[in-house]
Amino acid sequence: MLKESILFDHVLEYLSEDIRTILLKMPKIYKEDIEEIRLRNGCPLNIYLRGQDYFISKSGKVVNDIKDSFIVNKEHINNTFQLITNHSVYAFTEEIKRGFITISGGHRVGIGGKVIYDSRGLGIEGIRDITSLNIRIAREKMGISDDIIKYLLEGYDSIHNTLIISPPQCGKTTLLRDIIRNLSDGNKWSRGFKVGLVDERSEIAGTYAGKNQKYIGIRTDVLDACLKSHGIMMLVRAMSPDIIAVDEIGGLSDIEAIAEGIRAGIKFIATVHGYSVYDVKDRAYLKELINEGIFGRYIILDRSQGVGTISKILDGESFEEVNRRGET
Repeated sequence: MLKESILFDHVLEYLSEDIRTILLKMPKIYKEDIEEIRLRNGCPLNIYLRGQDYFISKSGKVVNDIKDSFIVNKEHINNTFQLITNHSVYAFTEEIKRGFITISGGHRVGIGGKVIYDSRGLGIEGIRDITSLNIRIAREKMGISDDIIKYLLEGYDSIHNTLIISPPQCGKTTLLRDIIRNLSDGNKWSRGFKVGLVDERSEIAGTYAGKNQKYIGIRTDVLDACLKSHGIMMLVRAMSPDIIAVDEIGGLSDIEAIAEGIRAGIKFIATVHGYSVYDVKDRAYLKELINEGIFGRYIILDRSQGVGTISKILDGESFEEVNRRGET
């Protein structure tokens, strides 16, 4: 796991020289917590951290007033995009179609611009005339699941199907990654499990050039950049996992694949955007899974004590808390 200062400097290697020079001047306290760096053509250089966004001046100061901020132009965006694609945009065609590129270290760069469809209008061929880039810094926080893993276990040899419910940018992917590590390696409460990870957005394992950039355990197999519905069935048929982990479930195809996997005796750990069980239980495709009691545990995240705060862990039948804050 890289130190925060080294991690930040590594991300800056992918930014145009002007932007890189400015961000290097920022106070260390901001560098260590930055979650996103946003470049928008004709707009202020923007960072996001601790639940707020800030502008950056030419001297690297963090400011709130637009008139004091450094304005990003088209050249900054084009130069950054060339660095992100290693000056070979065509080599990243498939990733660009999905709207983002994963760079070394597992960091994800979201792309805004003119979306080009194929001649039939059925599929996306690419994005051109890039107008914005969003660099999401992937931070690895090993050990954050150590105190809760026992609540997810169903004895030494099994786990409860678990759904992590979290608002955006509250640390659900970071927590999911560490839970996978904990279950894959084994811990004092359980053996190590074979985990299959469907990493549709290349965020959890951060696979780059055939190597996982984030540590996800010794018994974990990854399907990178694969649709969840496809990946779940591929793992069921070929990899004999004990557990399958997926991020941000939602569509009918995801739910059908999860149901099929459960019928095959596989346990699941999944995440979904939301604020509570009640917020997600009536969603068209999740309703059936929740009402049938498929999930034995619900982990609710919020920002009440910072990013990644575990608000509650609920039992899947009684919806009562199985933990208390501060309990280990």
